Amino acid sequence: MSLSKQELVEYLVRYGYIKTEAVRNAFLGVPRDNFVIDKTFAWKDTPLPIPCNQTISAPSMIAIMLEALELARGDRVLEVGAGSGYNAALMAEIVGQENVVSVERIERLAEFARENLMRCGYEIEIVVGDGTKGYPPRAPYDKIIVTAAAPTIPPPLVEQTRSGGLIAIPVGSRHFYQDFMLARKIDEGRVEERNLGGCAFVPLVGEYGWRE
Repeated sequence: MSLSKQELVEYLVRYGYIKTEAVRNAFLGVPRDNFVIDKTFAWKDTPLPIPCNQTISAPSMIAIMLEALELARGDRVLEVGAGSGYNAALMAEIVGQENVVSVERIERLAEFARENLMRCGYEIEIVVGDGTKGYPPRAPYDKIIVTAAAPTIPPPLVEQTRSGGLIAIPVGSRHFYQDFMLARKIDEGRVEERNLGGCAFVPLVGEYGWRE
């Protein structure tokens, strides 16, 4: 049986995935059903397919990542992997849409994200390119979130994060299992990493990720 948006948010709060009012309000404010192909299970806590053999993450995983990043109004955020645009919309609710930019390597998927965001009233910059290289024109970033799994943290993302900034990224094997890592930049080229537990994401393809 499918849940309603309110029921999903209550579930995420009850089980500790959502911890802050900012993330709760973002989930209540963004219509996930406008970012998926099959709306039947839009409000279930499960990954769902989107075009180009990609997926939209389960809401609980998204909540974990957003809470870990400690997002605040005015933070400059880079997202690597726009997907459906849903995660960018959630972050825009917290930091302000003018502060979010998302890089997507698949042009058709970038267009899918743009259309979804525009339909919901968001004006968020979606760039087509290799997200493992970051997006220098709007660097440095306070927070970077990567929505696909990398073998290691791409050096350009570290370079484009301000001192004290955070990177949330799945790191590990190309398929099936990775660790969700939270890295805080200490100084140039150096980060402190925390393993926040296991996860499963599609591979991050690019120069500093996996090859196609």
